[in-house]
Amino acid sequence: MSSVSPIQIPSRLPLLLTHEGVLLPGSTMRTSVDSARNLQLVRSRLLKGTSLQSTILGVIPNTPDPASDAQDLPPLHRIGTAALAVQVVGSNWPKPHYTLLITGLCRFQIVQVLKEKPYPVAEVEQLDRLEEFPNTCKTREELGELSEQFYKYAVQLVEMLDMSVPAVAKLRRLLDSLPREALPDILTSIIRTSNKEKLQILDAVSLEERFKMTIPLLVRQIEGLKLLQKTRKHKQDDDKRVIAIRPIRRITHIPGALEDEDEDEDHDDIVMLEKKIQTSSMPEQAHKVCVKEIKRLKKMPQSMPEYALTRNYLELMVELPWNKSTTDRLDIRAARILLDNDHYAMEKLKKRVLEYLAVRQLKNNLKGPILCFVGPPGVGKTSVGRSVAKTLGREFHRIALGGVCDQSDIRGHRRTYVGSMPGRIINGLKTVGVNNPVFLLDEVDKLGKSLQGDPAAALLEVLDPEQNHNFTDHYLNVAFDLSQVLFIATANTTATIPPALLDRMEIIQVPGYTQEEKIEIAHRHLIPKQLEQHGLTPQQIQIPQVTTLDIITRYTREAGVRSLDRKLGAICRAVAVKVAEGQHKEAKLDHSDVAEGEGCKEHILEDAKPESISDTTDLALPPEMPILIDFHALKDILGPPMYEMEVSERLSQPGVAIGLAWTPLGGEIMFVEASRMDGEGQLTLTGQLGDVMKESAHLAISWLRSNAKKYHLTNASGSFDLLDNTDIHLHFPAGAVTKDGPSAGVTIVTCLASLFSGRLVRSDVAMTGEITLRGLVLPD
Repeated sequence: MSSVSPIQIPSRLPLLLTHEGVLLPGSTMRTSVDSARNLQLVRSRLLKGTSLQSTILGVIPNTPDPASDAQDLPPLHRIGTAALAVQVVGSNWPKPHYTLLITGLCRFQIVQVLKEKPYPVAEVEQLDRLEEFPNTCKTREELGELSEQFYKYAVQLVEMLDMSVPAVAKLRRLLDSLPREALPDILTSIIRTSNKEKLQILDAVSLEERFKMTIPLLVRQIEGLKLLQKTRKHKQDDDKRVIAIRPIRRITHIPGALEDEDEDEDHDDIVMLEKKIQTSSMPEQAHKVCVKEIKRLKKMPQSMPEYALTRNYLELMVELPWNKSTTDRLDIRAARILLDNDHYAMEKLKKRVLEYLAVRQLKNNLKGPILCFVGPPGVGKTSVGRSVAKTLGREFHRIALGGVCDQSDIRGHRRTYVGSMPGRIINGLKTVGVNNPVFLLDEVDKLGKSLQGDPAAALLEVLDPEQNHNFTDHYLNVAFDLSQVLFIATANTTATIPPALLDRMEIIQVPGYTQEEKIEIAHRHLIPKQLEQHGLTPQQIQIPQVTTLDIITRYTREAGVRSLDRKLGAICRAVAVKVAEGQHKEAKLDHSDVAEGEGCKEHILEDAKPESISDTTDLALPPEMPILIDFHALKDILGPPMYEMEVSERLSQPGVAIGLAWTPLGGEIMFVEASRMDGEGQLTLTGQLGDVMKESAHLAISWLRSNAKKYHLTNASGSFDLLDNTDIHLHFPAGAVTKDGPSAGVTIVTCLASLFSGRLVRSDVAMTGEITLRGLVLPD
């Protein structure tokens, strides 16, 4: 038989520099190309080349390619692998790069680097033979016992795996068909080895040395497999299948050493989930759906996207509190004390909660009421809801509805969509873990509307006592009973709430606080809270009620107490600075006293500056405790007053009256001013008034003209015709603010009557309400 001439690689090879993995002859590897020289090599050599020789590269391991062409080449590893580029895949996102699929051919040694730019090219010397090795007895005899020992360990390793897996069976056939010289490189690339170990195998040019280095690696993998099989005997068949997954494709992992227990854990989780479904107290309809879904889940492969969706659905169904509830505390006396301790005033709210408790004592299966607290910001609507839950002994959950414009937030998404989830109602029930919590629907008047639906319409089913016992979330697709949930909604105004939704709720108005109530709230709740937050004690700061009244009247103007709370916080921070400085100065004084006890230092200090020391000691004295906050301290801390009590000054002449204006923040007083002058009987209105208020002004002047004789109202010339040669100017201050509404008639009449009669309006009376042409006052 004639000898087969060996195949030679080109003597000059372009070099591909890699540092992630090590390519061995006979193995395949994917590598990413994103550096300058490697990119130029792929573009110039692989993409433009047309011959087979242009696809042969020299792969140099353990050598990073510099980021730019301007940088010099790093020291190259001495031995590399000639490789055939099988596939090139490119992409421009997030930056230009290529992915190469390369197959190792043989080893080579770099003789000389011929050029470095645009990509390195070197003269190489081939170290391995490339030929069709005949599987003859002569070849086996040359390899000797070392080859046989290696072959025996390789067969033992493969046969420990599951031969029913196609990749393992193919590997077993390769052991018999491939020449023994190629086996060390191929098996080293398959089993779990580090890059350092692969680099040692690559550097082993001698075949005998290669066998000696590879046999311990095989023995190590065999021992690892034996240990794994001992610890997992009861699941040996399944483990073999898991271990043998992709033994050739993923050459960086060891077949058999992969301790992938995900399938077993998932199987255990499914069993536990099935047990929870069987022992749960969900309704029959929901139980049937869960049983059907768990059967589907068992048949699904884990790689399907629907597997995770179905499992999440079943876990939610199991976690929902279908029949789990808390026991209400129905002690009315204790509830009254708890509500009084938590909140001052708010008699309507407390009365309604106590009524609910009383009825619950008489009737156990009472449905939860649907309450809506309407009032200005800062009056405690949200905190009252939390106190109601604490009074009843129920769980509390707040759902913020401000800005919500998707009805799926309420009803949930259908499970056909990717990323579907239940609505906020069902999520809240899962969070609290009981089916009778207190749900606070915060800012229900600020719901939006969009192309995704109207959430206010979705709330109709939730807040209807005749329907919510059978509430169906789109995600669950089974009915859930919400009749035991106590829903409390909060709103600043009912004007923006749809009439259908408003009809389903029991409206309870929460008025703003009076000055007396604010003082009590400040000293019962706000000041103790601020002292605790700022680390102060009542022995360090005192805020008298007179000072609190000054803060309320001169620095805040609101229906609630939020601004008052912030002002008290500013005072506490200023006092905290004084207290901290005082403690620091006391420490310095104590230290100076100790220093004065030392004779030599005392003599030096006295000779230096005796006056400055005494002055410094006087200035360094800490403030006296407690620090009393008076009006002068308020000016220093909060600045000049923002609001002045100017009512009596502005009512010092006829033609001025005080009206009450409604705003979403609680309302305020408004001074209406009128003046008269010679003219042609015209009525001028200023202050950016709406049409309704303009009509109220005309109505007022008409009633006054018709009743001028009765009330002895005359113009400047003494005539009862008030507009005879007289113009009237009516002004509403704060002209930048638009004003309108049917409640200014009484104020305008009083203002004009004061102007024409010359009598002053009382400074302690403000008014609101509309007037008719017959002089009747209509309620606001």
